[in-house]
Amino acid sequence: MIRLLRLDETVFYLSFMQIETVESLPDTTLTLTNNRKLVVRNTLDDVIEQIETKYETFGIVVKSRPKEEAE
Repeated sequence: MIRLLRLDETVFYLSFMQIETVESLPDTTLTLTNNRKLVVRNTLDDVIEQIETKYETFGIVVKSRPKEEAE
């Protein structure tokens, strides 16, 4: 589970395995595997970092973006 912040600043937790895409539109928008969309206050980089950390915790190597994009 990753920690996310709703637009009204309430905290909720979401299974990172349910996230299909993360976009900045300009608000950070998550599309879930069931096609539901969630808009959160977290930055795009924060969400991606949390997801990558969770995958690494389970021993799955993740490289979601080229290094120059991450900077």
